[in-house]
Amino acid sequence: MGREIGDFLSFPDWPEFRPNMTPREVFSEGSFGGSYWRPIFSSIISENLNGQHLEFKDWWIGLDEKLICNEEYDKKLNKYSVSSGTSLEMWESKGWIREQDPYGWIQWYCRFFSGRRSEDDYRQIRRWNSFAGPKGRFRIQLINRIIGADATFDDERVSPVIRQSLQHWAYRLTLSDFEDYAIEKWKSSMPDE
Repeated sequence: MGREIGDFLSFPDWPEFRPNMTPREVFSEGSFGGSYWRPIFSSIISENLNGQHLEFKDWWIGLDEKLICNEEYDKKLNKYSVSSGTSLEMWESKGWIREQDPYGWIQWYCRFFSGRRSEDDYRQIRRWNSFAGPKGRFRIQLINRIIGADATFDDERVSPVIRQSLQHWAYRLTLSDFEDYAIEKWKSSMPDE
C-alpha cells in the first residue's frame, strides 16, 4: 500500500524534519514553473550546469519533461497557476545556496531523501522548519488567512501563492495540522479562569 500526499515522511536521524511530499510529488504536482532543473550558470561554483535532474532520473519516469526542466518559468505549470519564488541569483546573493547543492534547497532535499547526509543538513532542516514546520511562518500565515476567510483548510482560493511556496518546500497543509493550530489559537484566546 502506498502513501497518500499529506502523510508525513519520517527520517529517524532527523525526527524534527517532517515534510509530507516526496521530491517526485513536489514536481509531479507542478512546481517552480517547471524550470527548477533548467540549465544554469552557478556563480557559487562558477560553472554552467545542465542535466542535474538526471541524478534522480528514476523519479521522473512518466512525468512530462516540462514539469522538470522547462527552459522558461511558466506559472501555468504550477499546481496553483501562480508565480511563486525568487530568482537563483537572489538566492545566491543571500548565501542560501552552498557549493554541494548549487541548485538550492530542493536539490539538497532530493539528495537527503535519497540517503545522503551532510554538514548542511542542520541548516537546511532549520530553514524548512522556519518556513513550513509546525511553527513555520508560511504555514502559520496560511492557516491564519484560512481562519480569517472562514474557509476550509483545502480551499485553494485562499493564498494560492503561499500554498505554492509551501509545496516548493515539500509541504501541503493537512486537516490535522490546520485543526491543531486552530485549536491552540482558540485555547490561547480564551480568558483565564
